This record gives sequence, structure tokens and C-alpha cells, in this order.
Amino acid sequence: MTFPGGTSVSRLSVYQIGTCADGLEGGTPHLHTASTEAYVVVGGRGALQTLDLNGLRETELNAGSTVWFTPGTIHRAINRGGLEVVVVMSNAGLPEAGDAVMTFPPEIVGDAASYREAATLPVEEVEAAVRRRRELAVEGFLSLANSAAKGDLAPLQRFYDSAVALVRPKAAAWREIWEATVARETRRTAEILDALDRGDGAHLRRSALMESPPEERWGMCGHLRAHDVAHPIVHTPDPS
Repeated sequence: MTFPGGTSVSRLSVYQIGTCADGLEGGTPHLHTASTEAYVVVGGRGALQTLDLNGLRETELNAGSTVWFTPGTIHRAINRGGLEVVVVMSNAGLPEAGDAVMTFPPEIVGDAASYREAATLPVEEVEAAVRRRRELAVEGFLSLANSAAKGDLAPLQRFYDSAVALVRPKAAAWREIWEATVARETRRTAEILDALDRGDGAHLRRSALMESPPEERWGMCGHLRAHDVAHPIVHTPDPS
């Protein structure tokens, strides 16, 4: 019943809450340890800064732009005017379970308790906390980017190691989520192909329409209208 392919989808309005230390406005730099993320730009303009072992890259974003990036790609959305994005994530459930790691300075990202304290948003005065969290991640991001520009990739390698250490305790629970979403959807498609090969169309009689209303929340890159793809409203009941 999950969104097609075991993915998740949300609408993102990239932050316009003031500029960072480098004079740019936008989101909180981070990477995903297990999931690939895609941006489909539906309005406004901006850029995507990415950092990996090939160095720093900036990709212009305008309405119609479609980009995606694999696990380990540090990314930062830059807003240059009303940037609106539809975000499609692989592995629905994993990003929400802590798959993302923000680029805090090494003394924070290298300590689980310090990272948790820096990453967690309070119930009150959320916007101020979002700004502080973003500034801290931008500080670490700029340091990593400057080292990479000088040909020194050791700090980025250490950041990767710290990211893995942070998420390692969650891996077993993530596998359960993956089995219930992506793996299940893959098995279902295989079963349908086997059935079609036999001339069996019984699955067509079990068709259904699902809907997931948006839920407003603060994200790392901006204001999110996220959708709970694991618990949709089923408008067309299963006739069986």
C-alpha cells in the first residue's frame, strides 16, 4: 500500500529565514547514508550545492529541473527566489528514522550525544532553533568544502566514518522498515509479472485508490508538506 516503489514524496519550500555565514540563503547541509533523493523543481529558482570525493559542485535549479543524488552526497539547497521542490526519496521510512546526517563540526558529529543534542528541535521557538542548527551545519560544510578545494579529502573521509558510526545502531531496525516497504513492493511486482506470464489477471480486480494528505513540519532544507505513504487513506476498498 506504500507509495509506488516503496518511495516517499513531499513538497519542499526551501528556507528563506536569513542568510548564512557565506551570504547564501537556504537549507541545512546533510547527507543520507542509505537513501537516494530526487528534486523535481516546480517553482522559483536556486541552486543545489553538492560535495563528495569529487569536490564541490553547484547545479542551477529552475522550474522543470530534475536532479538526484546517491547516499554519501552532501547536499545544500540554495534559495534565490521562491524555490519550490517536490522531493522523492527512496526507502520510505528510513529518512524519517534518522538516515540523514547533518554536517556539524567534527567534535559534534563524532559524538552521538552531542550530535543528538544539536540535531533535535525543541517544541517551542522552533524557527530560532532551525537557524542555529543550520548555521552549525553550514560551518562544518564550509570547512569540508574548503579542505576538499585544497585537495585534502581526509576531513570528508572522517565525516563519512562519523556518519556511519552514528547510524550503525539503527541498521537492524531500518532493515525491518525496508523489508516492509521496498522489498515487499519488489516482491509484489515479481508476483504480478509471474501472474501475467500465466495469463492471470486476478490482481486487477483488487485495484484500489490511495491518498495521503500533507502534514506540515520543519525539515532540514525548508518547510515540508510531507505525506505518510505507509498509512494511506484507501478510498476504494479491496473487494476481497
